[in-house]
Formats: sequence, C-alpha cells, structure tokens
Amino acid sequence: MYAWERRVPLVPDDVRNLISDGFSFVVEESKKRAFADEDYQEVGCEIVERISGCPLVIGLKEIPVDAFESETVYVFFSHTIKGQPANMPMLKRVLDLGCTVIDYERIVDEDGKRLIFFGNYAGYAGAIDTLWALGRRLASEGLETPFAALKQAAGYPSLDGAMEAVRSVGETIGRDGLPPEISPLVLGVAGYGNVSKGAQAILDLLPLEEVRPALLLDGSIQGDRSNGVPIRKAVFREEDTVLRLDPSAPFDLQEYYDHPERYRAAFERYLPKLDVLINCIYWEPKYPRLVTKDALRRLFEGDSPRLRVIGDISCDIEGGVESTVKATEPDDPVYVYLPAEDRVVSGVEGAGPVVMAVDILPSELPREASTYFSQILAGFVPAIAGADYAVDYAALDLPPELKRAVIAHRGELTPDYVYLTEHLDPIS
Repeated sequence: MYAWERRVPLVPDDVRNLISDGFSFVVEESKKRAFADEDYQEVGCEIVERISGCPLVIGLKEIPVDAFESETVYVFFSHTIKGQPANMPMLKRVLDLGCTVIDYERIVDEDGKRLIFFGNYAGYAGAIDTLWALGRRLASEGLETPFAALKQAAGYPSLDGAMEAVRSVGETIGRDGLPPEISPLVLGVAGYGNVSKGAQAILDLLPLEEVRPALLLDGSIQGDRSNGVPIRKAVFREEDTVLRLDPSAPFDLQEYYDHPERYRAAFERYLPKLDVLINCIYWEPKYPRLVTKDALRRLFEGDSPRLRVIGDISCDIEGGVESTVKATEPDDPVYVYLPAEDRVVSGVEGAGPVVMAVDILPSELPREASTYFSQILAGFVPAIAGADYAVDYAALDLPPELKRAVIAHRGELTPDYVYLTEHLDPIS
C-alpha cells in the first residue's frame, strides 16, 4: 500500500523481551520491511501471509479498509482526528465492524504532550532532504555549492552516514565559504518541539551562528561575512510568527492557544530575509497560517527574492504553509510552487520556492526510526494487551494516556471524538 514505508511499530529485540514476559506475536510477512521476516522468526514470532483472527493488531500507518475484522482492537496512526476525508471510509468501516481503535497520535499526557512519536526522525530526514533540495536549486541557478554533494536521507545507509555527509559539507563551507550571492545564507526554522530539535541537529553540523529573529528585521544581518560565519540560523516561536490585534497588551502564549482569534499572522515580514524555511509547527485551522499563497505572490512579484526552498516537514496540505498543495514521496520529493499562477511544477526550477513535502519522512531512516519508536511503544504494550475490551468505554481499564487515545470503542466513537460524526455523515 505504501511503496516507501519500511518502518515497523515493534522491532525484533523489543518483541523478544515481550515474548519473554508471556506475550505471543503473529507477524504478517513482508519483503520490504526494514526488519526481515527471519528477524522476527528468530525471536519466536509466527510468520503468516495475512493476519487474521488476532484480537489485537499493532500496526503503523493507515490499515487498508478490506483488512479490518470485526470486534478487533487496532493500534495505529489512523489520521482521522482532523476529519481527513481520505480516511473517513476507513473509520466508517471500523465502526461498522464494531472495532476499537487506539491512535498513537492521541497517546498524550495530561497537558496534551505526545508520548509516542517519530517527530525527531522526521526532523532529521526533513532537514537532510531540504539541504539536498537547496543544493539542486542553487545548481539550477548556476551556483556551485557543497550542498550539491548531498543525497536525500533515504540515499544513505544510516543516519550516522547522512550526518557525516552533512558534516563534511559543513567543513567545506567553513574552509571555502559560499558564493557571495548567497552569503550569509539564512536558514529559518519554525517551531521548537521534537521535529525542530531533529532538524536543528542536522543544521548545527554546518558552520552557523544562531540569531534572534528580530535581528533579521532590524538590518543587523547584512549580505556580508564580516564575522566569518557563512550561515545564520533563526528559530521562530509563536511570539515571532503572530502579533496581538490589541498591541497595547503583551503576547501571552496560553492566551494564544486558547484565543487565537485575538492574534493575526505576522510571519510574512520575515520571508524576504530567508533563503530556506523549515516548517516544524503543528497547525490547526483555528491558528493563523505561517505562510500564505498571497504572501508568496507578493514576495515573488519583487526582484530576485532570496527564498529558495521551503522544507515543510509538518506537511499539512494547504495548512500552515498554504503552498504545500500536495504531499510527496521520497522518489519524487519536491516541486516548485508558482505563486503568480497558483500551481506547481515538478523539479526545482521556476519562479517560486521549491517545496519539500514528503509526508513519511521517518521512513527514509527506517531502522533507526523504528528502533526509537519501538522502545517507547513496548512500554505501553502490556497495558494495551491486558485490557478487557468487552466492557463499555466508561469501564475500560486503561491508563489515562492510553484511554485518551481510544477514538472508537466497540464500533462507537468515544466522547472526545464524537465530533467526527459530522465528517462521516456524507459517506453514511
């Protein structure tokens, strides 16, 4: 179903430990998985052509509609909590069959912080792919830079190998500099969570100086290398990307979360100052967009705008970055958004920014990403497997962080997710 998806939710080493604790596993055979069937067989798993008859199925991405079985518990990324149209038939099928769904995305603590995620690996791969795209874009403009030597994350045998390649590029830049047309190169990172931390771990392998976003606006950063550092990095937080409608009151983060209508978008002022933007922000429609199509249209109406690449790691279609009009896959990861025409063209050439919008970025680092994810998930498996799902939702005995993640139980949407009914109505 997913040509590039090679990740697994549980790696063989963690499965071995769970088997030693008394659990048994059946694994569906796969020729493309990052861990071979034999790896699971060696730790005591039964390998089958197709999973059937198991009361609990632990998956990863969306499960094909025809694979669901009645009254079964499924744990996976359902990608339904925003009412995503593409996955509503899948959710309807789950409800019709009386199934229970636990969604990884909603396994959160009492403050709403996600407890199980691939976020940092999305950041690693996203930053590598963004720098790769930058190298290709600059080469198309006739600018030779060390970035042209980079491959996508999927082109390296390991994360260590990819990081060593970026480090080598950084050493070359530190020694030889960059073309004057792009010096200093300004990299913007929107967000500061796990995805951002992963992206910054890659960027920080380059010879750079971190600067406050305000310095991009006050003229402190000019087109020279007077301090000997060829690259600047600016990390944007909420207070940088929005402004309060009432300027007499200071920015308040909690107020912004609770009342985003009191704020307006303000990121456009930074766009002319950036060569690269890496978006790591979780976005919902109630919040102002980070980058709008209109902002890009205005930017590219001017002469030779600096912005060359948007690495949209968050990849919300026409969401926080409105020019992300479609998701891509690792074998065709980028396109150019043409603001004047509101359309995209493949490749890296055109009067608009290159958009890197791979929505399964951790799949480019499948073994490391799976191992990280599995170490966290394995700790939840005993509680998930030990619960009695025959009882009503109110009586379902799961730890709070897991119970919050139960989207559907025995064919009924749970109280926190009843709102999804309106998204299901058109297909009922």
